Amino acid sequence: MNRKIGILGGIGPEATGEFYLNLVSKFQKEGLIKSNKDFPPIIVNSIPAPELIYEEVSDKDLEPYIMGLKELEKFGADFIVMACNTIYLFYERLQKEIKVPILDLRKEMKQFLTKKNIKSVTVLGTPMTIKKELYKFENIKYFDLDKDELKLLTEAIFNFNKGFEKNKQIQTVKNIAKKYLDKGAELLILGCTELALMLKDENIPKINTMDVLVEAILLTIFMKE
Repeated sequence: MNRKIGILGGIGPEATGEFYLNLVSKFQKEGLIKSNKDFPPIIVNSIPAPELIYEEVSDKDLEPYIMGLKELEKFGADFIVMACNTIYLFYERLQKEIKVPILDLRKEMKQFLTKKNIKSVTVLGTPMTIKKELYKFENIKYFDLDKDELKLLTEAIFNFNKGFEKNKQIQTVKNIAKKYLDKGAELLILGCTELALMLKDENIPKINTMDVLVEAILLTIFMKE
């Protein structure tokens, strides 16, 4: 438990706070904490980076993420996770910028879906995440959002992140989610941290990708050096 965890967050900040709390809760639920000194060292670098909710991401957009990762490396992180989905589209590129390993969320999601024998899903996320097929794998049927629904989802994410009419944004997402579950999707992949916040209290078949990342952190901590 002495391996230092680096979390690249701030994208958005509210979701990063939720991720940190979920990670702490996981340590407790696993019976790993007898006193406060049993928690591993965790560095959260909440960066003021641009939202990656649109279809194009420039080199300039990625600069704050690269700087944030380098800061975590400088702070002595043994490994890093990024509390964001879309940024994992650039995983290979970002990993080349630092020597500290970054956990690969896409790889972890593939293992999760295979282990659970999931056969049909709908991915809810940013246009980049969906169109670049971050969570598309073989032998799984996908129920894809249409262009108008993707636009509505993007607007809901953006408005929720800035705190504008949150209940309205949540209802928009719930309506889209219900439609695709009714169509036959076995599971909703919540491929955006804000969407996971919006639907966290909904009793529907869903997986928050950040929960999969939390599990990956525990496995990494207890792996042999």
